[in-house]
Amino acid sequence: MENKVVLITGGSSGIGKSIGLFLTSKGYKVYGTTRSVNKYPDFNFFSLLELDVNDPTSIKKAIDDLLEKEGRLDVLINNAGIGITGPIEETPHEEIQKAFNTNFHGPIHMMKAVLPQMRQQHAGLIINITSIAGYMGLPYRGIYSATKGALELVTEAMRMETKDFGVQITNLAPGDFATNIASGRYHAPIDSNSPYKEPYGNTLKMINDHVEEGKDPICVAETVYDIIQTKHPKVHYKVGAFMQKFSLFLKKILPDKQYEKLLLNHYKL
Repeated sequence: MENKVVLITGGSSGIGKSIGLFLTSKGYKVYGTTRSVNKYPDFNFFSLLELDVNDPTSIKKAIDDLLEKEGRLDVLINNAGIGITGPIEETPHEEIQKAFNTNFHGPIHMMKAVLPQMRQQHAGLIINITSIAGYMGLPYRGIYSATKGALELVTEAMRMETKDFGVQITNLAPGDFATNIASGRYHAPIDSNSPYKEPYGNTLKMINDHVEEGKDPICVAETVYDIIQTKHPKVHYKVGAFMQKFSLFLKKILPDKQYEKLLLNHYKL
């Protein structure tokens, strides 16, 4: 069979770039996306398309261009996303909406755009990159957790809705990995008069330290490759440090208040 064609949103850096590099090394025809191709004049690892997941017109043009070149699309990896931290009370609502637009509405726009082609092929795979944070409400990351948790649930529903079309949809939830996400994350300002000043400041430092100490994102790329090779992908996959994945097991078995206490102790709140 000809090499599969893969489209990765947010493919110019971080986890998306790692996935693209790994799949290219395995012989896949990879297209990454970025909001501005002009920012990457020397990017020659794989093809880059200009695409904004918040703009359906931009999405349609990029996918039309890809299909004109390749005639098919086998795998969509919804990876584009943004981080957001802060006390929910003090987070500007326009920033909350931006996070949901990119992390939740964006992947839905993408899935709507590729499903007609995949249905016509009677074959296709969609991998939504969510987050282990999407399985729990984390202090000062509640909005980020909510965007990723919402995408997890939408994926569960769409799997069942598209099962007769030959299309497979799955979630991949990474933990903390060493990427540049912290530099692009929206941080609600730490106000000197805020009642959240000290706990939020300490938690924010801990969050950034975890990213800097995170594993190599190649682990995510390897898992994506394994999923593509799987005939019947599972509903959910998780990849990350042992304790991050173990925390999900604890959430299943512990009473809510006991699990909440573990989180409070972890964040020293």
